[in-house]
Amino acid sequence: MLQLPELALLALAGYRATQLAVHDSILDPVRDRIFAWYEKRPESGPRTAVITLISCVYCMGWWIAGALLATWLLATGAWHGEPLVVHGAEWLAVAGSAVLLNRWDDSLKDSD
Repeated sequence: MLQLPELALLALAGYRATQLAVHDSILDPVRDRIFAWYEKRPESGPRTAVITLISCVYCMGWWIAGALLATWLLATGAWHGEPLVVHGAEWLAVAGSAVLLNRWDDSLKDSD
């Protein structure tokens, strides 16, 4: 099971990776290409799903948190020692902590 320092590290990494994927200008060219691809067939369900995913800090953050957690657990050898339900709870904890950081960051932007 994750210890508190590991949870904090993964939450910070998840927050930052989510900001990178959804908001940071370095990925604007990639997002612009995806939006242009979507505009060719906006009625397409899969294209709408992709746009929703890359535009939503909650949606993208969930999958990023899962990828970070899986990578951490596999790299540290902690994947095999716990039941799968424990890793599911860890995923919820990492994603929830990261989204709290995103909410806090958004509230700071709103107060400016």
